[in-house]
Amino acid sequence: APGWIELESGLEFDRAGDLRAFSTPNTLKLGLAHHLQLELTTAWVNSSGDSGTAQGMGDLVLAVKWRLADSVPLLGTFAIQPAIRLPTGAVAVSPDATIGSLLVISSNHLGPVELDVNLGFFFRLDAAQNAPPLSNLWTFSAGSAVYGPLGWVLEVYGFPGTGSAAGTAPIVGLLTGPTWVIRPWFVLDGGVIIPLDGPQPHAAYVGLTWNIGRAWGAPAGAPLSAPSR
Repeated sequence: APGWIELESGLEFDRAGDLRAFSTPNTLKLGLAHHLQLELTTAWVNSSGDSGTAQGMGDLVLAVKWRLADSVPLLGTFAIQPAIRLPTGAVAVSPDATIGSLLVISSNHLGPVELDVNLGFFFRLDAAQNAPPLSNLWTFSAGSAVYGPLGWVLEVYGFPGTGSAAGTAPIVGLLTGPTWVIRPWFVLDGGVIIPLDGPQPHAAYVGLTWNIGRAWGAPAGAPLSAPSR
């Protein structure tokens, strides 16, 4: 809804061979209008491995999520999310590239289970040599209440891989873990990420989703509904 502010923040620990990484992803969401939401995402990153240690703020990602329909056969609630990643991060942790993306989002309820299917497309907006100009992403995720305030989520995702000298191999991963509704407007979560195929690191994460309140349009105060997921 217009004027509502929400924060998603977390900690993630990654391990792949000798590589160790720690990051603090943060996404701030702001309702611009009915069915339209602005998102700003960044993270502090620290990684170490054979090539040494690198740390600093990551790039800034600006996105707009536009919910086009609330009830479409098969697609359910349908939205698109164009975004741009700007090379604002520290040299040690930034790919130094401007990257555009488009995420297509379909959400359905199957009884008590919420099912989300996402397709993402990424494209470089610069002309860097030896870098793949296009890549894509798919995700299938499900979540449900389990007992009282406790819930559980499960997601399978993949990057099909890219060509060129700087391309990457295909990746498939599994994310799963519990959620805990502390208040209708404050939710904690945690879990693990397990590689199923390709060079996906093992990872563990904890996070929170906080529906902070309304900045304009009505007196600010404690929100009345659970955070969006």
